[in-house]
Amino acid sequence: MKYSFLSLLSFLFLIGSAYSQHKYYFSNGQGEGNGTRQQPFTSFQKLSELALGPGDTVFFRAGDTISGNVSLSNIHGIKEHNIFFTSYGKGRSRINGGNREAFVITISNYFQIVNLSLLGSGRKHGNTTDGLKVVNCKNFGIKNLDVSGFQKAGAIFYNCEAAEVNGVVAHDNGLAGILVEGDYKKRISNNIRIFHCRADNNPGDPTNLDNHSGNGILVGNCKNVLIEYCTATNNGWDMPRIGNGPVGIWAYEADSVTIQHCIAFRNKTARGAADGGGFDLDGGVTNSIIQYCLSFENWGSGYGIFEYNGADKWYNNTVRYCISINDGFVTDQASAMLIWNGWNSDSIFTDFYAYNNFFYNDKKYAFGFSDQSHHKKFSFFNNVFVSADTSDIFNGIDSSSSDLFLGNVWIKKNGGFAQNGFTDLAQWANSTGYEQEKGKLTGTSFTRKLVSIPSHINIADPYLLKTNSTLLSLCNNILRNRGIDIRKMFSIDIGKTDFFGHAIPSHGNFSSGLCQKD
Repeated sequence: MKYSFLSLLSFLFLIGSAYSQHKYYFSNGQGEGNGTRQQPFTSFQKLSELALGPGDTVFFRAGDTISGNVSLSNIHGIKEHNIFFTSYGKGRSRINGGNREAFVITISNYFQIVNLSLLGSGRKHGNTTDGLKVVNCKNFGIKNLDVSGFQKAGAIFYNCEAAEVNGVVAHDNGLAGILVEGDYKKRISNNIRIFHCRADNNPGDPTNLDNHSGNGILVGNCKNVLIEYCTATNNGWDMPRIGNGPVGIWAYEADSVTIQHCIAFRNKTARGAADGGGFDLDGGVTNSIIQYCLSFENWGSGYGIFEYNGADKWYNNTVRYCISINDGFVTDQASAMLIWNGWNSDSIFTDFYAYNNFFYNDKKYAFGFSDQSHHKKFSFFNNVFVSADTSDIFNGIDSSSSDLFLGNVWIKKNGGFAQNGFTDLAQWANSTGYEQEKGKLTGTSFTRKLVSIPSHINIADPYLLKTNSTLLSLCNNILRNRGIDIRKMFSIDIGKTDFFGHAIPSHGNFSSGLCQKD
């Protein structure tokens, strides 16, 4: 079939006009303009009337506080031409949602929300909602947002797919700073990356008297989620109940979650309540990993390994090349790592690996099992456990006969060994069967102090983890060649680098702890 030259020109004109990339401007000025930069709109009602399409940009004037609620549905960009919402001028525009959400988008794709501040009236001062709420959306990005003053989550992503959340600072909210959620146990939320984000001082939801609140970054009912180079601190201190509590960065009912290069510190919970820890792989989590992370001075455990009653099966999860320093100093039974199971069964809580971690606690034991912790096939390889001089090294209330402990370093703060009434590692190993491989003792203890750690540390930048002098002191020469080759013995993929970025040896000469430098 032949087309005339005029028809071809008409077709190209239609294609071009479909992506004409309109620009719309909003401010807090008086009177209603026509949406140009010279005469911006002043009402978000106008925004809901726009037929936004691929390549369009909505600008909010920097420095202005625009009161109202952005609520949009069924807006669709394309991969090459997203729809943008951002500030114009110097700095950020502030969208004040008052007692409602500031920004809601549903059933949409290919859009970007960039460089804005979202404000609520306060978790105890009238707001009852989330700040940014994205529901049933795909292929979008959120970048450089400051979100505060909302009773629920600062930012929530519900049943969303293919999203990047970059540089969000969520603070002074109630339920959580950043929340990924979805229909219960369906794992619809998928392929989400959260990076360079901060969750600070999200104290708790004053109306939630039945469940935890005051979390930093929480992902649940999801799969294929990456959280990296994020921090969570001072969350959870005003949860209004006694019971299960919040955690800095954690996952539940989730598959294939990776949490890496993150810091969780000085998180809290209600007085007398549980949790308040740094990181957590909780009920129903599968095939997930926490690596290259630092937890310190949290009220609860640095790393929670938990399974609650009613959750899906929990299995094949790993914590490796991580640090805990003086966690768990408030919450009962908490320590560097705590293992707990709310089911009265070990068949739904299986196959956990903890290796090459450095767990230090100069106030109590280095890690432990709760008095409710039925489990099987938990493996602990090449870790360093440092406990208080007055404590056993770990709280072994309910360690399973299927557990493996091999290649670990066991030491009290100033040297020596203490566990289950034994002061000699070899005698304890012979009694329990731990730290033995083919009749050979694999564990190590020392009679002298291994490390000196300041009473308080201040590390808040994930990009400085590899160069911090306190952490570098944990890369101790005395630990070299003390470990076992778990890759050869158990066919475990142990990763490419250690905590400090050193390449892991291809064979032999493995060390206990964080550092694999030759």
